[in-house]
Amino acid sequence: MFIIAMTLLFSVQVSKDHPRYKSLVIREMMSERVREGIVSQTGLIAHGRGEAFDYLLGEVTTPPALAAERAATACLLEAGRPVISVNGNTAALSAKDIVLLSKATGAKIEVNLFHRTEERADLVCTFMEAAGAQHVLGRNPDALLSGITSDRAKCSKEGIFSADVVLVPLEDGDRTEALVKAGKKVIVVDLNPLSRSARAATITVVDEVTRAIPNMLAMVPKLSHERERRSILAGFDNSQNRKASLDLICARLRAIGSEGKG
Repeated sequence: MFIIAMTLLFSVQVSKDHPRYKSLVIREMMSERVREGIVSQTGLIAHGRGEAFDYLLGEVTTPPALAAERAATACLLEAGRPVISVNGNTAALSAKDIVLLSKATGAKIEVNLFHRTEERADLVCTFMEAAGAQHVLGRNPDALLSGITSDRAKCSKEGIFSADVVLVPLEDGDRTEALVKAGKKVIVVDLNPLSRSARAATITVVDEVTRAIPNMLAMVPKLSHERERRSILAGFDNSQNRKASLDLICARLRAIGSEGKG
């Protein structure tokens, strides 16, 4: 994995026999990306919140998450104008996998930032290009998404503004709601099944992004038939799937809480 390979670049070395090795390596990598300007300082807070929910889920891709990833992949492949929206955290965590998924599904990549400066937008676009992306949108937004007052309203006419399906990993709730109101199908990757993004999305993937994107990528060749894709989408109930993730969290909390009790 790309993240693991980066370990030697960090100031803090992580022992591979640590029970939460991957998580600690990712934390070090995210800190490095803050120093580079790719991730904002508040992005670290968002990442930590996601880690907490991932811990409650057992730090694995659950059956409901896998079903949502299958539906999300089918949705991207069925789209006429799919776009993958990338913020700093998504770029830091999954740049290479995002590029591969973009190429496999024909989706465009557009950088969209809450803490936006022209310099940082260019940094994240360049970071995605270094990972293999071509024609990354987001440096020069020429449209506005209605219903948002922050810089996240800025987008590209060629990309998010005209998209019919938008994959938005690690997204803000207000923009998810605005994208849905704009008539777009919205796929979110969010470890918090209670968030506004998770509740507003068309398809909610309750999984860690470094697991979710590779899972979706692996599903692309298995969903080559239009009939199968449409069958998957017709049978997917996002509300029930999100509830299944909540039920798993509750069950795990009860199991952990009862440990050691006679």
